[in-house]
Amino acid sequence: MKKLIYVLLLPLVVVGGLVFANREINKKPIAKRLPLTAAEMKAARKQWEVSPDGIMYKKWEASSAGKKVYASEAKIMKAVRNNTNMEAIITSLSLPSGSRVGFGMMVEINDEDFILSFGPLKSDEFQQLHSLKVNDKILLKSHGVSHAPKYEYPIVAGDYVERDKKIIYNRPPRKGGC
Repeated sequence: MKKLIYVLLLPLVVVGGLVFANREINKKPIAKRLPLTAAEMKAARKQWEVSPDGIMYKKWEASSAGKKVYASEAKIMKAVRNNTNMEAIITSLSLPSGSRVGFGMMVEINDEDFILSFGPLKSDEFQQLHSLKVNDKILLKSHGVSHAPKYEYPIVAGDYVERDKKIIYNRPPRKGGC
């Protein structure tokens, strides 16, 4: 009786294994994304511009708030490109309500307000930045300035902060690359 059960179970197991193996083989591999050509990028951009998000963004760019943000960015773009020190005054230790840029503060650079963002909050990395107070003068370097319709101010990425000739923050280099 045991032999009969084994004889009947063995083909069932073999057939089941083949069915599952065949199912795995028939799955198509995920194609690697190749970089888009210039024409593809242009077509994707045009498609995005007619989407609701694209229309909203274009309206924001044309509005007085968007123009003000772009004008503020232009004032510091040379210093950002050349990676030179910019003198800033801390105007607020908190970010505008609803902001999701991580740890940061409001600063004034060249008589314009900016959001100074350091990225996601890591408790030990920003320890010395917590010693800053409103109206402190700092020197900072940044690798980039960005903007979003959600914010009334351009967003400056903080890479280096110095107060009274003491380095308070220096962004650690990226791991495994540029």
